[in-house]
Amino acid sequence: MKKEINVLIILIILIFLIIGFSYFRTNNTKKNENIQEENNNPFQEYSFYQENNLNRYLNYQENYPNLSLKDVILRVNMNLDHSFYTQTKEVKEFNPLMIVNKYNYVSRDFTPSNLVKVDKFAINGMLLEENCKLAFIEMASKALEDNMNLRAVSTYRTYDYQNNLYNNYVKNDGVEEADTYSARPGFSEHHTGLALDIDNIKTSYTNFLKTEEFIWMMNNAYKYGFILRYPEDKVEITGYMYEPWHYRFVGVEIATYMKEHNLTYEEYYYEFLDK
Repeated sequence: MKKEINVLIILIILIFLIIGFSYFRTNNTKKNENIQEENNNPFQEYSFYQENNLNRYLNYQENYPNLSLKDVILRVNMNLDHSFYTQTKEVKEFNPLMIVNKYNYVSRDFTPSNLVKVDKFAINGMLLEENCKLAFIEMASKALEDNMNLRAVSTYRTYDYQNNLYNNYVKNDGVEEADTYSARPGFSEHHTGLALDIDNIKTSYTNFLKTEEFIWMMNNAYKYGFILRYPEDKVEITGYMYEPWHYRFVGVEIATYMKEHNLTYEEYYYEFLDK
């Protein structure tokens, strides 16, 4: 009897050892699989990778297999896997490098810091953020030395001004068409005081593309910190039609980098500035 009990005890011990070893092996295998999965995640190579967006990256990559991993990450971070004007985020404080677009908006009460009157090279009543204004005056002065005329015809806009403007466009062309060339109130970059529309005095700003001043701007705007905000070849990113007259102040260093690398502000912002 005693012998049988000893055998039973030994069997029980062996069973527990087997179960324990099996659990350890299974758990260790899962850990190794997780480690391997992490090591095989190529998105992690990029500093702007966001772990919470992994499934969105994978889905976007499946839908756009010809895009590079970098572009997949950036476009998802921009929210381009969602329709324009969805998944929006409020920008609550003024920042000279803030981004306002179809996913990032400011409130009706938002007012840029240091708004000042543009007292030269502008039609009456124009306002810009002070550093933007100074850079524009410097740029327009240099252009004049080169026999080029630059004039600011639309600068800072209030929420209500943009609301009336947008609604008039919708009334004439419908929402879908209006959204290709006009921002909804709160989503307009003009509300930041860091953007302006330019003409050459002689013709409408909508004809700026056909002017010598436009060529001058393409060759020189970055030297004064300005970028062409809505390029012809990046409509799917910006969400706006080509606007040769619309410029944004970002500073000389950033404008130079963007020109050298053919970037939109969205591409630059979400690679280097998004926190």
